[in-house]
Amino acid sequence: MQPVHTRDELRAADQAAIAEVGLDTLVARAGAAVASAAMRLIGSAYGKRVVVVAGRGHNGDDGRVAASMLARRGVRVVELDPGALPAVLPPCDLVVDAAYGTGFRGEYRAPAVPAGTPVLAIDVPSGLDADTGLACEGAVSATETVTMAALKPGLLMGDGPVLAGKVTVAPIGIAVAPGRAWLVEDSDIASWLPAREPETNKWRSACVVVAGSPGMIGAARFSTGAAQRAGAGMVRWCVPGALPGALPASEAVALSVAATDFADAVLSELHRCRALVIGPGIGSEPGVVASVRRLVAQAEVPVIVDADGLGALGPLEQAREVLAGRSVPAVLTPHDGEYERLASTASGGDSRPGGDRLAAARSLACSLGAIVLLKGSTTTVAAPDGQGLLVTSGSARLATAGTGDVLSGVVGAFLARGVDPLRAAGLAAHVHGRAAGLGFAEGLVAGDLPELVAMVISSARG
Repeated sequence: MQPVHTRDELRAADQAAIAEVGLDTLVARAGAAVASAAMRLIGSAYGKRVVVVAGRGHNGDDGRVAASMLARRGVRVVELDPGALPAVLPPCDLVVDAAYGTGFRGEYRAPAVPAGTPVLAIDVPSGLDADTGLACEGAVSATETVTMAALKPGLLMGDGPVLAGKVTVAPIGIAVAPGRAWLVEDSDIASWLPAREPETNKWRSACVVVAGSPGMIGAARFSTGAAQRAGAGMVRWCVPGALPGALPASEAVALSVAATDFADAVLSELHRCRALVIGPGIGSEPGVVASVRRLVAQAEVPVIVDADGLGALGPLEQAREVLAGRSVPAVLTPHDGEYERLASTASGGDSRPGGDRLAAARSLACSLGAIVLLKGSTTTVAAPDGQGLLVTSGSARLATAGTGDVLSGVVGAFLARGVDPLRAAGLAAHVHGRAAGLGFAEGLVAGDLPELVAMVISSARG
């Protein structure tokens, strides 16, 4: 995983580095990193022209140093002030954006760039909020971004992934303290997932899936299949109101439970299992809601609550009451609409996630004492203590029915395998996104994903 730091978290590290080596040294290192990236983009110095838009702050200083270095190599460099820019930049081979850095506030309208000209941004594209990823209307759209010392949340959320392009972190000698957020990476799959012990058995990583209902068997099939393919040794699946004989043949073992009052039957199965997945496709009848609430409150294993299960928890005060007595972790996996309901209070007010999605996930996690996985183009996962994970592997391929049911099954399997709950949720979202990337570019459906999940995990193992 790679650390992600906000402006405030980096400020103290910046000041310490300045005190140790001096501001000029840090600027020289940053400028050299930018100049190196610029040379890679233009290929050679001969006959090349670079426009550097350099503001008055340290971001502009980095750009001016890079400009000087490029000029010494023979590149024709034009420096422009962001306060006096033409509507369209002059023809060139590269634009270096050093107008405004991580401290930007307000509005900025970048000039038009000649067609086909790459743009290299320093730290963050000008006009992009480094903490939230929200951008003003005229923000710079970069081909690449060289960011100093550590990733910023805004490069990974909101408009950031589109505007920043390819992001490279330049280690310029700022000693960054351990932070509270990390980007999940491919290398984390093998390092976080424990290997199977030689003498293991199916019950060492068993889980129960309570999902689906008569006429909604697909939700249960997706969650159950995903849990199996993600490494759960035994899956007991319960479709409230459906007889085992009515369920499709599967390696999972079906458990017959009543359509509404099923809490006791499920609780009796948990003594041999290590995780419980509940919610996809189970409906919202009063008896179902009561059983879900009781299961979430009393299950003595980690529980993953998704879809209709989240609806059963109710708004904030009710959900907090259900979760308050738990001695083991709960993982909630809302999309924006489900988040809004969970976060709503009797006093009203806007309970939508808003622009800062990491802050939103942290706030709800703290309020409920649970891990919150907030789904989105960048999925944000937060623990009650504020630790957070960002996942950028997802794509629009996952915007189809049933893919969330698959994700809940993967989280369940990882928890059953003994992964820490925060990591289990973040790693599941990462694997889920990588699996989608292996599937059809058009026409990917939820049923394709479980086998692809197994392929991603197996590939990571080498």
